Amino acid sequence: MSDRETQSQPLHLLAPALSGVHVLVVGDVMLDRYWTGPAERVSPEAPVPVVKVEAVEERPGGAANVALNLVSLGVRCTLVGFIGEDAPGQELIDTLEAAGVVCDFVKVDGWSTIVKLRLLSQQQQLLRADFETSVPAAGASERMAYLQNKVEQHLHTAQAIVLQDYDKGVLDEPAGFLHAANAHGVISVVDPKMKSLYAYKGARVIKPNEREFLNNLAADESIDNIGKRAQQMCRELDLEGLVVTRGGDGIEVCTQDDVRHIPARPVEVFDVTGAGDTAVAALSVGLALDWSLLDAARVANIAASLAVSKLGTSPVTAPEVNRVLSAGRRDQGAMGREELLHEVEVARQDGERIVFTNGCFDILHAGHVTYLEEAAALGERLIVAINDDASVGRLKGKGRPVIPVEGRRRVLLGLECVDWVVSFSEDTPEPLLHSLQPEILVKGGDYGPDQVVGAQIVKGYGGEVKVLSLVEDVSTSAIVERIAQGNQSD
Repeated sequence: MSDRETQSQPLHLLAPALSGVHVLVVGDVMLDRYWTGPAERVSPEAPVPVVKVEAVEERPGGAANVALNLVSLGVRCTLVGFIGEDAPGQELIDTLEAAGVVCDFVKVDGWSTIVKLRLLSQQQQLLRADFETSVPAAGASERMAYLQNKVEQHLHTAQAIVLQDYDKGVLDEPAGFLHAANAHGVISVVDPKMKSLYAYKGARVIKPNEREFLNNLAADESIDNIGKRAQQMCRELDLEGLVVTRGGDGIEVCTQDDVRHIPARPVEVFDVTGAGDTAVAALSVGLALDWSLLDAARVANIAASLAVSKLGTSPVTAPEVNRVLSAGRRDQGAMGREELLHEVEVARQDGERIVFTNGCFDILHAGHVTYLEEAAALGERLIVAINDDASVGRLKGKGRPVIPVEGRRRVLLGLECVDWVVSFSEDTPEPLLHSLQPEILVKGGDYGPDQVVGAQIVKGYGGEVKVLSLVEDVSTSAIVERIAQGNQSD
């Protein structure tokens, strides 16, 4: 992979850097219409189901869906493309601007905005009807020059540009846009449609799906040759990489000298519409943040899996992606305070209550497990803060902890009820409580809520303090004492 791989940051889509990211999208925009209702009988006129339409919905599609996904992931986005002087075009502008997308369209005289109508029943697509005509040839050169000028203006503030090609006319000649991006030092990502990927020479990264990539293979080449052929293309086109999305078979991340496979996430698929748009949006965000191509593709894979779990072209949000990322990082090492703070913010934005408890948790026993399960039941997310080894030694004396902090962390993360584990070096968790501000602070013991360390901090910002009973006759100290006595008797 690229040199940036070793420098990649933790995969947080809510990192503060996101607010400063601007991604420019250039491509074919369209309006997706959905007519939905029950289909309970067959038409007497033809052997087709009769759908009683009960809901009508309109959503941005094509390059507009990419833009919508970008703002949903938390970055700024400007969208450039063609629309008609008509109601669907205005509907696109209204919907996109309400979501936060900056629209800078070229309105084409005598041309209608592309509309794709889908008829659905019981979460199944029964029919698609496309309303589209070719962009008029008259005035094409002046129109493209105008479009090119718009792109040049926005490149001054962009970190990445996405060329979203649906072969509807905007990107018939992509070379000018790619040249401009390179001249401004802007990362270019292409979601192709043309038969030959060589039409996009000058791009930084190209993201074809499997079918689009296979169109570039010789008739006698098999899919098994995808890695070798992709590497060859990367060298010939001087690409940073080819990211080939393969649906249920995952993603191939190919560079000039390496091929990596990212398996697809196992999810229930409702609708694959727009999954490629979501993937390229997430990929471009990662690259704009200077992540490695591999890390960016991993996030794209997650985003696409979330997209196919929804009906229609619904954008994927940053909290959705972060929940998956958080689950995937549970066993990857101790979580630092800043990283945990990001995770807590994501969970809180999603309406989840944070429960916090702390202790040494040296030699995890049945009493600890019961206590932690009861604590977790009080909210949606449980943080367990553990004293590091030096802190345990000061509190418990010589010979403690029995289990080093890394071992204690791994055991705690093995419990289904525990979401996050963070260590602290202080004698008390009060600094953590100040920064994290959990909704509920939990301790076990025979004292009142006001006697819990940190209780006044939590109550001060409106949180709750709960005291749970401990399981009788079970304690780490007693276990250590019994072990010591056993060793002496030997």
